[in-house]
Amino acid sequence: MNILLTSAGRRTYMVDYFKKALNGNGKVFAANSHFSPALNVADDYVITPLIYDENYISFLLEYVKKKDIHAIIPLFDIDLPILAKSKDLFKKNGVIVIVSDYEVTQICNDKWKSYNFLVQNGFNTPSTYVDLKKAKNAVEKGFLDFPVVVKPRWGMGSIGIYKADNLLELEVFYQKVKKEIEDSYLQFESRAELEQAVLVQEWVNGQEYGLDIFNDLEGRHLKTFVKIKTAMRSGETDSAITENHTELQNLGKKLSEKMKHIGNMDSDWFLTEDKIYILEMNCRFGGGYPFTHLAGANLPKVLVDLLNFNSYEQEDLNFEDGLKMMKTIRPLKIVEK
Repeated sequence: MNILLTSAGRRTYMVDYFKKALNGNGKVFAANSHFSPALNVADDYVITPLIYDENYISFLLEYVKKKDIHAIIPLFDIDLPILAKSKDLFKKNGVIVIVSDYEVTQICNDKWKSYNFLVQNGFNTPSTYVDLKKAKNAVEKGFLDFPVVVKPRWGMGSIGIYKADNLLELEVFYQKVKKEIEDSYLQFESRAELEQAVLVQEWVNGQEYGLDIFNDLEGRHLKTFVKIKTAMRSGETDSAITENHTELQNLGKKLSEKMKHIGNMDSDWFLTEDKIYILEMNCRFGGGYPFTHLAGANLPKVLVDLLNFNSYEQEDLNFEDGLKMMKTIRPLKIVEK
């Protein structure tokens, strides 16, 4: 079995994990719109058109046919809805795209839709406003207190996230985030509703947790993995401690059953003195997954086994409690293929 990781970027570890999962019975290919570290460690790679290029899907389809690739796993939020729309096309050509349904990717990528989905399904989530006037009105009436978070509605990583402590900062940061959206790749997601592309959100002060909520290929919950985030860097978890937290595990299962996503979902949660809040969801392998993997779980192998045998080994969902971990920086020598 050959697997293609799209928008692979710097995620060399995901290439390594899938290589080990295949155990010599297939190759791991990596794709990106420019040369990146993950391409350097893959068995083979390809430079693709930009995700929003009209030829992106046809390019990938031709490539997977040429390389006899059996499954595609996207690793970047913007890639998810594009590939989700084309799942049936790839399936007709014998290729499984491990991505959630289009509607699910929209709920996760659009933080305003995320907010409404979570409220409608009974989850605690920070109060959120998509209209600056309504946010200011909420402040004046005492429904929203400073500080507040100003961030992109279609946001990824740490782009354009600011903490505003008063009305003046709220006005300034709102315009600044809007400008950063227009000047970055976030413009592609936001351009249809640019006047409602910035969110104002309640500030939640508490301990941050990261959950990997893992489903099978039919959207059935298999297990939720809980990690305390002890340090962050550029929007990704930099160090973490695993924890057997029953309440969060149950909430992860509840979210899985409501969302019915495919494969892994990376999600951010906050624990305050009296509540558990969910902040965001990303229906893909996130930057915190390596900690789940180091703690004993092997979700790439589970996916490979599900693709090959429609079953998996329970031991690949093991998870060690109380394990402290952190990321490091490793230089790579570029290898010409």
